[in-house]
Amino acid sequence: MNPHPLSLHASLEEQWDEEEEPEEIETLLKVVPPAYHQYLDVFCKVKAEKLPPHSACDHQFKLEGLLPPVGVIYSLSNQDSETMWAYISENVERGFIRPSSSSTGSPSLSLKKKDGGLHLCVDHCKLNAITRKNRYPVPPMNQILTVFSGSTIFSKMDLNGAYNLLTIKEGDSHLTAFRTKYGSYESLVIPFGLTNDPASFQNLVNDIFADFLDIFVVVYLDDIMVFFSSEEEDVKHVASVLQRLKDNNLFAKASMCVFHASSVEYLGYVFSSDGLKMDSSKVQQILNWPQPKNIKALQSFLGFANFYCCFIKKYSKKITSLTSLIKKDSPFIFNEEALSQFQILKEELTTAPILSHFKPSLPTIQFSRNKNIHQKKSGLLKPLQIPSGTWNSSSMDFITQWPLSNNFVSILVVVDKFSKMAIFIPAYGAITALASAQIFISHVFSKHGLSQLKISSDLSTAFNPVAAGQTERVNQILEQYLQMYFSYHQDDWNPWLPLAEYAYNDEEH
Repeated sequence: MNPHPLSLHASLEEQWDEEEEPEEIETLLKVVPPAYHQYLDVFCKVKAEKLPPHSACDHQFKLEGLLPPVGVIYSLSNQDSETMWAYISENVERGFIRPSSSSTGSPSLSLKKKDGGLHLCVDHCKLNAITRKNRYPVPPMNQILTVFSGSTIFSKMDLNGAYNLLTIKEGDSHLTAFRTKYGSYESLVIPFGLTNDPASFQNLVNDIFADFLDIFVVVYLDDIMVFFSSEEEDVKHVASVLQRLKDNNLFAKASMCVFHASSVEYLGYVFSSDGLKMDSSKVQQILNWPQPKNIKALQSFLGFANFYCCFIKKYSKKITSLTSLIKKDSPFIFNEEALSQFQILKEELTTAPILSHFKPSLPTIQFSRNKNIHQKKSGLLKPLQIPSGTWNSSSMDFITQWPLSNNFVSILVVVDKFSKMAIFIPAYGAITALASAQIFISHVFSKHGLSQLKISSDLSTAFNPVAAGQTERVNQILEQYLQMYFSYHQDDWNPWLPLAEYAYNDEEH
């Protein structure tokens, strides 16, 4: 049973720090569903801005060589200096950085943000160049997209502070030192810009949610998705995830969380029970994309298009003119062909369909492409398509000009390519296409469903795999059966046809 809101409010005020404003607690009580009010401290902003404890997944450095060279101190404007000092003061107070006496130090400078403001950026390029790379895998996007089959309810959480939730291994902090006009400082949590940042953080979240992954949780760095087929189960799973976050001193942004939604935006896609589609904001971005004027602009567009290539059939063939423009020593001439492909890509991306989720219960042969197992040109012998099941593919042929028997003068022979089962159907003289279809519906489709047929008016021969050679061979066997039983006048073959069909199907083929 959930605790009473008033008692919960009082207990939270006692547990949380004094600097936590009561207004924020009230906001969390409104944003977070009542089922998770016991986990409100997971959304505590003040706790997320404090130095986390060390763990087995601490970020560590393994250098290939000596220490990186000492970086220069850049000249800064008054505005840049204010930004730098504000960053230093704020993060020293949080415990994320501290003054350093390291013998090395990376340069630092201020960069403009999209909103026009400034933020401090530390250039760790020289340190990254001599750092041994951590090859811990970040989950590939194409594998993430295949685990949501059958899910109808989705919840999403975004971790607060991301890399600041993981500490630097003791003894390695001096390597993160950066130099400013106010002195040298070193990081106690993972700073942005280190080469192994993603690997270390993915290792942390995978270790925490190891027994949940791909069952009802997907984690891509600091983005967590909980999925299931019923809201009741989803509530239990979200509670389990919040408990894990609480146990491991990780925190989530309440404003970025979505609970129990039928569709949710995640990693640039919109997931729902119907399938997968592009984020609508990305569609508008594509519509407003200008024609590339140089290689860098074209690379930016292709990088964006590559991310959503799963929505475009035969994508690689549709960008050949564009990719040829970014090849080394190739002149950048955006001709009519390139412009045409650019416009076609924009149109197909903005009208992209909803892709259905992968369904492991279905036979995947329905979605496979048949390919020759060799690369030589086709000779006299050619590989045939293998039928996927009974009566999925069949062949048929008419044996005509038989003696009149009960008003029938021809026989329609239909053979299943998978089981080799045959059906022998008596027919009248002049058989039209419509009459053939009616016979097929009455005797084959009504019992076995629709199968693939090759319709042709050309003559065929036995043992010919390109034509209806299989049926021609069955025709010969049928004629041998009937010759042994009908009379001298050969006008009583029709009554023997069902027995001939039974005799043929009773044998192994």
